[in-house]
Amino acid sequence: MPTLLLVDGSSYLYRAFHALPDLRNRAGEPTGAIRGVLSMLRRLESEYAAEYRACVFDAKGKTFREDWYPEYKAHRPPMPDDLRVQIEPLHEAVQAEGWPLLMVEGVEADDVIGTLTRQAVERGWQVVISTGDKDLTQLVAPGVRWVNTMNEEVLDEAGVTAKFGVPPERIIDYLALMGDAVDNVPGVEKCGPKTAVKWLTEYGTLDNLVTNADKVGGKVGENLRKHLDFLPLGRRLVTVATDVPLPVTPEDLPARDDDKAALRALYERFEFRSWLRDLDDAQRGIVPAAAADDEPTEPGGHRAGYVSIIDWATFDDWLARIEGAALTAFDTETTSLDPMAARLVGISFAVKTGEAAYLPLAHRGTEAPDQLPLDEVLARLKPWLESAAHAKVGQNLKYDAHVLANHGITLRGIAHDTLLESYVLESDRPHDMDSLARRHLGLTTIPYTEVCGKGAKQIGFDEVAVDRATEYAAEDADVTLRLHRRLWPQVEAEGQLAAVYRDIELPTLSVLLDMERTGVLIDPFLLAQHGEELGRRLHELEGQAHELAGQPFNLGSPKQLGEILFGKLGLPVVKKTATGQPSTDEDVLTQLAEDYPLPKLLLEHRGLAKLKSTYADKLPRMVNPRTGRVHTSFSQATAVTGRLASSEPNLQNIPIRTAEGRRIRAAFIAPRGHVIVSADYSQIELRIMAHLSSDARLLDAFARGEDVHRATAAEVFGMAPAEVSSEQRRYAKVINFGLIYGMSAHGLAKNLGIERGAAQAWIDRYFARYPGVADYMERIKAEAHDKGYVETVFGRRLHLPDIRAQQVGRRQAAERAAINAPMQGTAADLIKKAMIAVSAWLKREQLASRLILQVHDELVLEVPDGELARLRTELPVLMGGVAQLAVPLLVEVGAGGNWDEAH
Repeated sequence: MPTLLLVDGSSYLYRAFHALPDLRNRAGEPTGAIRGVLSMLRRLESEYAAEYRACVFDAKGKTFREDWYPEYKAHRPPMPDDLRVQIEPLHEAVQAEGWPLLMVEGVEADDVIGTLTRQAVERGWQVVISTGDKDLTQLVAPGVRWVNTMNEEVLDEAGVTAKFGVPPERIIDYLALMGDAVDNVPGVEKCGPKTAVKWLTEYGTLDNLVTNADKVGGKVGENLRKHLDFLPLGRRLVTVATDVPLPVTPEDLPARDDDKAALRALYERFEFRSWLRDLDDAQRGIVPAAAADDEPTEPGGHRAGYVSIIDWATFDDWLARIEGAALTAFDTETTSLDPMAARLVGISFAVKTGEAAYLPLAHRGTEAPDQLPLDEVLARLKPWLESAAHAKVGQNLKYDAHVLANHGITLRGIAHDTLLESYVLESDRPHDMDSLARRHLGLTTIPYTEVCGKGAKQIGFDEVAVDRATEYAAEDADVTLRLHRRLWPQVEAEGQLAAVYRDIELPTLSVLLDMERTGVLIDPFLLAQHGEELGRRLHELEGQAHELAGQPFNLGSPKQLGEILFGKLGLPVVKKTATGQPSTDEDVLTQLAEDYPLPKLLLEHRGLAKLKSTYADKLPRMVNPRTGRVHTSFSQATAVTGRLASSEPNLQNIPIRTAEGRRIRAAFIAPRGHVIVSADYSQIELRIMAHLSSDARLLDAFARGEDVHRATAAEVFGMAPAEVSSEQRRYAKVINFGLIYGMSAHGLAKNLGIERGAAQAWIDRYFARYPGVADYMERIKAEAHDKGYVETVFGRRLHLPDIRAQQVGRRQAAERAAINAPMQGTAADLIKKAMIAVSAWLKREQLASRLILQVHDELVLEVPDGELARLRTELPVLMGGVAQLAVPLLVEVGAGGNWDEAH
């Protein structure tokens, strides 16, 4: 039996426009309505298999109802310009997606849908009507369903009756009594849904109600009698026509294949990057994983079957479930986002989609029910939590492992992490659970702020009522399990991605957990002293700035700074802010500093002020009182290249090119009887470039162990390496690293302070001597254009959403990223593999040395004096042996009483 899927495109259009924020592409064109409608169509298509379908929009101009009643829709405000300009491209996109599009002059979309519905029913077809308009529920009948994609509501005949209090055949009478303010159809004054249902329940039909109008008492009865003359016209206006002449029949509306070329052009114009990537994946035969067989499909099913565990019988039942499950999703609810300080409030579990449980342990308040004792519960859960044989999946399990560790439990059996699955699949997209649920499951999860509030009125999760907490927390476990069942098949289908996930990301999680819990020891007295000195220097710089400006001003005020630089001193305006004011950002000051003293002084002031506030003043306050150490958090799923990110505090961005920055590193100290060891990959990205490009001269230089910058200078300047001056070597170093980042002749000229022509000549000479590098750059750009992404040596994918952008600047920036990303990404993979190897070796050999930091291409360890000699010998071997590249991996090891001395 065929199914006809009919979409009320006009309803979709307005709902999408008003529901979404003001989304725009970089050209300033509004895109929210287009994105919203297409998203709903895609979701609808995935949920309802239909051989025939159409998306129906209102046509321009008057309709027959305005002939009946000139005031029909007369009070509707004019369509917003930002919505109007989206209609034509939306129509193009709908058709390109394979949907027949209908607009019939003089007829509303509702009537087109009504007529097609009648025709399909007469043919014995099934019909699905998708809209947010309640008027169309009058069409619901055997074989006809009404679907609202915004809230997943699906109504059959019983559903209409349950929702409105009257069956579908009485909806017209119901609407005529209440009227329709949107369409300017007046109803009986003061007659709302309850009154309309009451009357129709008592009298059966509108006609019978009119016949007995004199029996209806009260003020509302008077209003009914006043309205009797208009009721026939009102009923006619709200009745969806099912007999309008149409240019098509249901058989003329088969679902069509999409037009990928047209879609690509539209997606590029409106910058729908994820859909562009979907097109690329489809071309390579990658399809999203199907829903799990046991997922409930009824509306709202994703929140069914959730229970609270507040008695031992329920606990025993769920303990048996998780102990017998092949895989369990679990999540913790806590008192804090700080992983080292967070304490358990509750734990949720799911072993089957649609069924989950929340175990409250520390909810408080007069209305909180009796809860099972935390210590006893954890004692009974500990064997399962610490069992490597019981597989577990979670969303960001590193955090949950921290929380459990705070209670003396070592989490084992981490089989999967949906955060990392998403990161490996699509590194350039958000990986939080709410975003993943919308993107991969089409579900809107309960936001934390809906449960706990916002701002000053926000409460802790331990203050949330247990029944509400259960709905939120159990959903977390349930959705995590669903996400894993969607994401893991996609990762597993790509062998190299599965290897990146299995062999790099999951083991790195455990290493980072150990590093974060270990923390780093700092010298607060040294930092305090340094902070005082920085404060004095900042005061001196402020005085000098006032002298140069000829008056005092606030160095931290962009407005005052702009008035001084561009008003009083008349410096050239480099660029303007979004509000049209002269910009005083760092790039502007850097450019002006080449010719003017005040901007140069301001840059120094800004750098020292940041150093003082971020490190000298803040780090001592971040010492954990329990451990006496500072504990940073490393994120695996932030940088698109695979690099780790450090936060709270960020220990990866401490400047080391200045004496002041190095003094901050000097405050990271070793405890008594220990040293700090730094193990750093030497020139790792240049070595990766040699491997990827297979350039003979570059490979030879590294194989011989030559100073590659001196060797490059010798090649470029045509001289023997021994004759290369320090200045020429510096130029060669800038060229080597600049080309890795896709630096142009203009950028090289600016960096070296030379003419553009001279810079271009050196680049030309470089490529003439290193043709393999030139070939690699062209080859990788072509590959990026073809695939939409590039790959590391190990198969990590680095997506480039702008690689096919129409705007030249964005496309060129993506091409530069395409050159560099495989090197940055491979370096990120190598340092993670090194962490895994070093950590495993330390545990295997039962050494007391501990990894404490990872910064760029460097590992930092805290090493007992007695183990130093062994680590100096073993670290280069371990780190150099994690991969076999075409050039050797060289590791430099240093040691000292503090981090700065170790370099």
